Formats: sequence, structure tokens, C-alpha cells
Amino acid sequence: MRAERYLEASLKTALETMGLPWPEKAVIESPRDAKHGDLASNIALVLAKQAGRPPRELAGNLADALRRADARFQSVDVAGPGFLNVTFSPAFWHETVMRVEEAGEAFGASDMGRGTRVQVEYVSANPTGPLHIGHGRGAAVGDSLARILRFAGFDVTTEYYLNDAGRQMRLLGLSVWLRARELAGLPVTWPEDYYRGAYIIDIAREMLTADPHLTELPDAEGQERCFAYGMARILEGIQKDLREFRVEHQVWFSERSLVDAGAVEATFERLATVGLLFEKDGALWFRTTDLGDDKDRVLRKSDGTLTYFSSDIAYHDDKYRRGFDRVVDVWGADHHGYIPRMRAAVRALGRQATDLDVVLIQLVNLLRNGEQIAMSTRAGQFETLEDVVREVGVDAARFMFLSRKSDSHLDFDLELVKQRTMDNPVYYVQYAHARVSSVLRRAEEAGLLLAGALRPADLAPLDSAEDLALLRSVDRFEDVVRDAALALAPHHVSYYLLDLAGALHSYYARHPVLQAGDPALATARLALLRAVGQTLKNGLALLGVSAPESM
Repeated sequence: MRAERYLEASLKTALETMGLPWPEKAVIESPRDAKHGDLASNIALVLAKQAGRPPRELAGNLADALRRADARFQSVDVAGPGFLNVTFSPAFWHETVMRVEEAGEAFGASDMGRGTRVQVEYVSANPTGPLHIGHGRGAAVGDSLARILRFAGFDVTTEYYLNDAGRQMRLLGLSVWLRARELAGLPVTWPEDYYRGAYIIDIAREMLTADPHLTELPDAEGQERCFAYGMARILEGIQKDLREFRVEHQVWFSERSLVDAGAVEATFERLATVGLLFEKDGALWFRTTDLGDDKDRVLRKSDGTLTYFSSDIAYHDDKYRRGFDRVVDVWGADHHGYIPRMRAAVRALGRQATDLDVVLIQLVNLLRNGEQIAMSTRAGQFETLEDVVREVGVDAARFMFLSRKSDSHLDFDLELVKQRTMDNPVYYVQYAHARVSSVLRRAEEAGLLLAGALRPADLAPLDSAEDLALLRSVDRFEDVVRDAALALAPHHVSYYLLDLAGALHSYYARHPVLQAGDPALATARLALLRAVGQTLKNGLALLGVSAPESM
């Protein structure tokens, strides 16, 4: 919060005049009871011994210094054994409105991440079928993370890792090939694990329509052709779904390109030179236990095939070689056990383990009127992201995916998120913005809007407890964005927006704006509402959710 930073700077100035340092254990925070002021600090308690003064005496000295230095401090009181309780003047909080007016769509942005290149890789689903609702949650989280990090000043590149090599892709080619043979009336023996979805039949039918002689090819050639065509068609659908879901990937990186370029073997050579590879039972192993993993890992099996881990090491090696300072991977929660070995690999590549961040995405329970819908990709029983978005809309889907911490289970009830009631979180927030827009339109029609830049005097009528509480809520937005960027947690923004929307709805119910009676009070409240509306819009943009002007 700007208030916290302002108080900290003022206290540091006061300490400097006393010849005292800023103590590491000093805390500035909001008191539990609002009657104790806007902020409280333990600074006198933790610095008293070094200062050689009783805590209450030191707190009194600091309080006097703050009162003399700045009229923005309405009151500075000493409480208990030496706590400082600080209340800012209404004029201080009025400056929040002016800062929003000046910054506009940039309100809440910072240069915290300046000079740091970050890659965010997310979704990266095997192109073996359409995106389902679980992929949608990962897409929303990854895309929102990129938006938040950019807003906080980081140089962000978004990427999709295309798993176009390995067993799953061979299985895709086989599944399409067998369906094509079945459609052509040829005998088929179905393996136990193949892709059964109707989309496989559609792809096979498309291929036969384009080439009726497809099934006359030898098995190996036919499967390869089915793999190439099937992957291209599925990837086309994935890219379309992501575009419509307002999700951006600047780079689409091919796993096969790593293998074909010899990057995996080159990475093996690097690991061998530092003594981290060994052979056992005909397989090639990575000694990850030397780097904090719980057991060593196979990179090349005894039959010569590579493990997923080997390609992933080479892929992360490539990421760092491209100059990224930090890499953020968004994975499904079932990959939790994969994190230690990947961090071990990052260390083996000469990086710090902290150069890799992993954000886990927990499962989504898709419900309809409280009844769970069963999903299975291979069996072809799932609600696709496309279907969910078509039913509830992009805004509702994205907000719901981001409404809880990403590694917590999420119940997504299709019927609830379609309701236009205050029980629907996305409606609750969007309606707050629409409500502000409606008031501003009616004010303009009545000729009540302020003309030109705001002046402090224009905001002087905002002096009630509710006015100041709403101003404090707006002021918090800058810190919420910073916290979300540091924690890689978009849900901080959605939680904040729900709180701000609630504050706005409560304020609107208690304080008439256009019927305030006093024109000066009406225009001041309009300026306050305009600041709230801009903040809501900026926050929703970070979630990839629209801010409608009417509902």
C-alpha cells in the first residue's frame, strides 16, 4: 500500500536525524481494530535497545517528528508498550483519486521487474485431443500470470511446449490409422490403450475423404501420415480454442526439434563432463541425488528410447541459453513429484534452483446443478474447453478459474456461473463496474461531471468513514499487483476485486451520488466512483476479463 511505503520513508527520515538505523525486524501493518488508525508499527520496540531509550520514549520522539514533518499525518499516537498508531489525513487519501486519474489504465503498474527476462510456459498439452476444462484452468492462470508480471515491469515471453515426440504421439498416429482402417471396412485389432474420442473418427474420415487409398499404405507409413495429419488438425483446434479464450502464446516450441537437432545428446554430454551421468543395466542414469532429489533418474532406457525427463532437461537448457533470467512452468498438480528432479537438472545446468518456478494447477471438478460430470481424455468422455466457453462465456470461465489459489481444487458449476445474480462472483465484480459506468453516464447527462484536471479542493467533501474506507481499498491495488507478481498468484487479484466490488456496492447503497444534495459533494463522489471503476477495469484486465459498461 502506498500509505505503508510513505510511512516507512517518513520514519526513515526521522531515524536519520536521530542517527539511528532502520531495524530489520520493523513491521508496518494495518491494525486489527480500525479505531487504532490506518497503520501501526513496532519500530520503537525493536529499536529501543540499540537507541538506549525506553520504547515509549523513543515512540514519542518518532511521533513528534512525524507530526512536525508532514500534515498528511492526521494523528500519530503511542500505544501500549511503545507501538505507533498512525492515521492519515483525508487529504492524503484524496491523492489516491488523483493518482488514478493521472495513471488511467496504468494505475497499479510498477517497474518492480525492470531488467528481468521471464519466460512463462503453460498449457503445453499433448496435441492428442481437444483442450478440456483442466487445460482451461492452466491457460487462464498462465495467461493472467504473464499479464500481471508485465504490469509489474517484467520482460515476459509466453510459450507453449509442443510434445510432438514420444509414445503419446505414436499412439495418436496408431489410433487414427486404426479408425481409418475400420472406416474402410478392414479388420482391426484394438490395443488396450488407444484414443477413443469421436474426434479421432472425424480425423480419420477427413483423411479418407482426401485420400481414399490411404489404407493401402504399409502400416508404418500409414501411421506416420496419420500422426502428422492428426497432430496438425488437433493443434489447429487447440490454437483456435486458446485465441477465443483470450490466451496468448508468443512461441510454440517443438520437442521434436530438440531431438532432431541433437540438443538432447548435447545436454547429456554437458552432464557427463561434470560427472552426473552413469550407466546401469544398459540404461543411462542422471545422478540427481547429488543435487537434492530423492533418487537417481533414467534418461535413456535400455531399449534406447529417451524418457520425458531427458527432453525436459534439454528444453530447459535451451530456455536459459535464450537468455531468460527466470523460468516459470505451469504444470498439473499430478507433476508435483517432478519438481525436485527438474530443480536438480536446473542446478546441474549451472543455474540456481530458484531460477525455476513451478505453479501447480489442481483438478477442476466440473458440475452441473451440483452433479459431477465424469471426464476422461482417452475414453473421449470430457467437456472440452470450447464447449464450456460456449455455454458460460469467456469472462465467467476465466474468472472462475482464477477465483481460487491454483493448487486448490476447484468446483466449477456450469449453472451457477451463468446466473445473473450477486451469488455469481464474476457477475458481482462486473456489475460493480457497470454500476459505476451507469452513474457516470447519468451524471454526464445531468452536467455534473468535473471538467479538467482534479484539484485537491474538489475532493475535500470526501470525509466520511465510508469515503475513506473506499479510498483505502483503491490504494491497496498497487500492492495487490506487486504481491500477485511476487507470489505468482493471480487469485490475489480476483480476491481483491471481490472485496473492492463489495465495498462499492455497500457504498452505493448508503451514499447517494447524483442525489447527494450538495453539487460539490456529488462531483466529489463521482470522482471517487470513477477511480473505483478504473481500478476494477485494470484488475479485470489482468485476469483477461472484460469490464462491461452496462449489464
